[in-house]
Amino acid sequence: MLSRLHHTTLPALVIALATASLTIRSLRSAILAVLGSDYVTTARAKGAGPGRLMGVHVLPNALISSISVLGAHTSWVIGGTVVIETVFALPGLGSLFVESIFARDYPLIQGLTIVFAVLVVLINLATDLAYALADPRIRLE
Repeated sequence: MLSRLHHTTLPALVIALATASLTIRSLRSAILAVLGSDYVTTARAKGAGPGRLMGVHVLPNALISSISVLGAHTSWVIGGTVVIETVFALPGLGSLFVESIFARDYPLIQGLTIVFAVLVVLINLATDLAYALADPRIRLE
């Protein structure tokens, strides 16, 4: 178990660093936009502390745009794992996909394409459900 964990550290770091910077920049810009809102100024005037201000007023409203960015990046990670598994010679669906392309195994290519497409659709569904959890004004009807 530890050997496998040791060998997956660098690929996981590559995937995380590729998406973390864009996600953090998106969250930062959303937080700065929300901090300039009138209701944040009103909450400060009422005496809300910095922790309550960020936790109750700023973060829930800033998370909406960050959730959509995170969902798009997660879909990108699925495509990126194909390259990462090939570069680091890891066994997985991505390297199997590349090997099946070189072997011209069309049924396997079609099956893996469907699997990847279903994963992207499920990620988009999870993103929409996360919208409803982050903002109660969004209704699931």
